[in-house]
Amino acid sequence: MSRRTTRCVTHVLLALLYCSGIEASWEEWWNYDGISGPAFWGLINPEWNMCNKGRRQSPIDISPDKLLFDPDLVERHLHIDKHKVSGTLYNTGQSLVFRVDKNSKHHVNISGGPLDYKYQFEEIYIHYGIENNKGSEHQIHGYSFPGEIQIYGFNKELYNNMSEAQYKSQGIVGLSLMVQIGDTPNPELRIITSTFNKVLYKGFSTPIMHISISSLMPNTHHYMTYEGSTTHPGCWESTVWIVINKPIYITKQELYQLRRLMQGPEERPKAPLGNNLRPVQSLHHRTIRTNIDFKHTKGHNSCPTMLRKNHYRANKWSSDIG
Repeated sequence: MSRRTTRCVTHVLLALLYCSGIEASWEEWWNYDGISGPAFWGLINPEWNMCNKGRRQSPIDISPDKLLFDPDLVERHLHIDKHKVSGTLYNTGQSLVFRVDKNSKHHVNISGGPLDYKYQFEEIYIHYGIENNKGSEHQIHGYSFPGEIQIYGFNKELYNNMSEAQYKSQGIVGLSLMVQIGDTPNPELRIITSTFNKVLYKGFSTPIMHISISSLMPNTHHYMTYEGSTTHPGCWESTVWIVINKPIYITKQELYQLRRLMQGPEERPKAPLGNNLRPVQSLHHRTIRTNIDFKHTKGHNSCPTMLRKNHYRANKWSSDIG
């Protein structure tokens, strides 16, 4: 897109904001479609230029032939503090976001795995589709799950908060949990899903008390990891991503409640909040490491190969090795 076209797009957006009587705040106005969608994030706000110019962007499609087994990660299990935290669940109009209370006495730390530092849990983003065939931002061999929960934390050893860390090397950790439909939902996830009727519209929020991030995790030590970015503006390329190799489950009823959430305020609901996912980005020769030793897993006697019939999608392959 030419600079002239970019300027025209920016002028159109500013005019729309002015005519709508909305303060020109990109933090409020970006979304996942149209002229303020992902293709324009890096064009309309100079501070978000990495969204279009970056070469370590997220999400990505994790293809089996790109996986590199790293033996140094085998004994490096991910560790998440077990104590519970409280916070607030927000419908931002772009996503459903849980943010931990800033005045919490005890913070949840994330460490181990591929991480060289200790990270402090900060927030959860929930991405999901209106239909079951898409919803997750990360894909596995081209397959998109109905949803994805992203757990973000900042490097507390080097930086003071998320705002500072997002600009710095290894500043952020992102844990990716794929969400699959099942009859036995994750009990900790139910604490969140039970509040969906309280955040139906943009600007609505509700407190969530005593949630365990550790208990939200699936029962596996296996993961894939790569260097990437946040998947929302400004697409900061300071994120160590850890994609957990086993989904957690949500019921059809809970997913139905989630799909009732709207992008707009109660007086102008606009469209459903779902399909809030950024398209997959180019890998640009990045390495995706894993602690899964394919040569010693059941039914696999050669180099990494995640055949669709054995894959994470049905959780059969993972249950054999997870």
